[in-house]
Amino acid sequence: MMMDYGMGWGWGFGWIWMILLWLVPVLLVLAAIKYLLGGRSRTGTGARQGDDRALAILEEKYARGEIDRDEFLQKRDDLKGG
Repeated sequence: MMMDYGMGWGWGFGWIWMILLWLVPVLLVLAAIKYLLGGRSRTGTGARQGDDRALAILEEKYARGEIDRDEFLQKRDDLKGG
């Protein structure tokens, strides 16, 4: 008579469950980290989009006559870094 003192997962499939037991929490932690970081890219495109938005606001102010041409050109050059 043979006694089974194993985990009860069946012969040959216990290792699959053990991998899943560790893999699922690790993937959940990685997904949480990605969610908390907001999916920010490594290329810095967020900063570039901010610059584009600032330039658009500056152009709107110039178009409405809130700033003169000299102030517009100076601020535009400041935003472009040149």
